[in-house]
Amino acid sequence: MPDTTSTGRKRGPIIISRHGRPALDRTAGPRLNWKEYRDWWERYEIGPLADDQDAPDALKQVVADADIVFASARLRAQQTAAKAAPHLQALYDPVFNEAPLPPPLLPGVRYLPKTWNVLARAVWLNGHALDGESVKEARLRAASAAAKLDEASSEGKVYLAAHGWFNRMIRPEMKKLGWKCTFDGGDAYWSFRVYEFK
Repeated sequence: MPDTTSTGRKRGPIIISRHGRPALDRTAGPRLNWKEYRDWWERYEIGPLADDQDAPDALKQVVADADIVFASARLRAQQTAAKAAPHLQALYDPVFNEAPLPPPLLPGVRYLPKTWNVLARAVWLNGHALDGESVKEARLRAASAAAKLDEASSEGKVYLAAHGWFNRMIRPEMKKLGWKCTFDGGDAYWSFRVYEFK
């Protein structure tokens, strides 16, 4: 683990985490048709974290001296920021929201939400957006999100609580701005990455 104390640093570091485990379980039944899954995703997007969980010690320690805390506009990310960095009120910003998951229009089939998640991500990456944000629009938003983090880093250590897929979309944009991932904690709930300016 790199030294991420903000003392004496000119920029950053920036820590980006995925939110904790949501209350709505994507592995649970019943099986849904595409319209029911669309409704399920809408409920997931506004839903909280599952009860009785806390941020891991490693995450709490690495963001304990964060100077600025961001979270997406989604409750699960806001609760994650509050549990990981209780010393600061997070700034909520929809620029960090998860990329959408519009289901493919497949009549006559029923799948668990976790299966629809995979199918929806695949078709979205290939241009299927229904009436929502396209992959091209989300990539532009990821560039804006990285720029916001980059700008904030001039004031000190930055922590963002956001979402699994959108965090992936931010990664190449961080690299373009000169940031290097110096710790990669993976993509599980509560996981985080540390970026330092090179």
